[in-house]
Amino acid sequence: MKTTVKLLTLVLFLCAGAVYGQNPTLKVWQKGVQKDEFIYDKAPFPSCHSATMAETDRGLVYAFFGGTKERHPDVEIYVSRYEGGQWTAPESAADGVQPDGKRLPTWNPVLYQIPGGDLLLFYKVGPKPSEWWGMIKRSKDGGKTWSVAEALPTGFIGPVKNKPILLQNGHLIAPSSTEGKGWNIHFEVSTDFGKTWRKTAPVARGADDLDAIQPSILDHGNGKLQLLARTRNRAIATAWSSDWGEHWTSLEKTALPNNNSGTDALTLQDGTHVLVYNHVLPEGNLAKGARTPLNVSFSKDGKNWSAALILEDSPISQYSYPAVIQTKDGLLHFGYTWRRKKMKHVVVDPKKMKMTAIENGQWPQRKGYEKPDANTYVKEED
Repeated sequence: MKTTVKLLTLVLFLCAGAVYGQNPTLKVWQKGVQKDEFIYDKAPFPSCHSATMAETDRGLVYAFFGGTKERHPDVEIYVSRYEGGQWTAPESAADGVQPDGKRLPTWNPVLYQIPGGDLLLFYKVGPKPSEWWGMIKRSKDGGKTWSVAEALPTGFIGPVKNKPILLQNGHLIAPSSTEGKGWNIHFEVSTDFGKTWRKTAPVARGADDLDAIQPSILDHGNGKLQLLARTRNRAIATAWSSDWGEHWTSLEKTALPNNNSGTDALTLQDGTHVLVYNHVLPEGNLAKGARTPLNVSFSKDGKNWSAALILEDSPISQYSYPAVIQTKDGLLHFGYTWRRKKMKHVVVDPKKMKMTAIENGQWPQRKGYEKPDANTYVKEED
């Protein structure tokens, strides 16, 4: 009897492993994927989060924060570099140690490569998002070594999660937001690559009084910009600017769902727009939903979107806080948090992807793909 029970337990364990492992039908949604890898196998910290990447003249650089867990004082910013066909072991690039010795957590690194110049590392320090402040470091050697940390001017945060973009008028515009008295979006602009800054007015919350943070920027050319942002309102929010981001329309909901989790977006070299996000509509009237699956959509106009990729679909949450960049060779690089335990890197050839129109906010079905049973979702820390 005991032997039977042990065998049954083993079978159930193995079945659970199969359920929570890689979905064999996911390949139907991964056309164009050239590489799928972890940034590291082992690290001196148990938890990690919030990917950012940049291409330098020395190769790719990847950063994230790691420590005991989010908000813990030992959380630091870690950097890995792609050298000789592999990623270097994560090295601490910044911490939250204060002049008086008190230690505070760090948050949400953002990398930006100045054309022909320094690699910038933006990050936040503080006990929680409503009280953090912006910091910046610079590297002249592709992320191997970093300058002394500098605080951004009082009241400035820098790019809060997603990368700044360099506009055709020479302005570097950083998408930012605050979480103190409600969630609100604004932009911080520099004309000297981060030496001095000024702010735009907050983006109006719109008729639905949207709580939105962590915007990313799409560039439609000739000063026309679009933001896409995370919300607590069950949908990705958008707004538009026709004057290089100085003024914006009020926020409004898109047809794309949002589970109160970070997104990222990018305008490609050919003018196409890409969005990476959890295409998840929370159950009932909830604002927050499982951070799985992790999806990629494309658009020609920033309004009508087509489904292209599912990067992860395991019922084990979470796959979140993604970043996307396009390298000079035209390939797309996605980075994201993998279950808060590791950081992921996926390389995609956009010319080889298959597109399927998204209608009424519903992720389309594709022949041969079987979506994991939502009843088996396992929620991890959000």
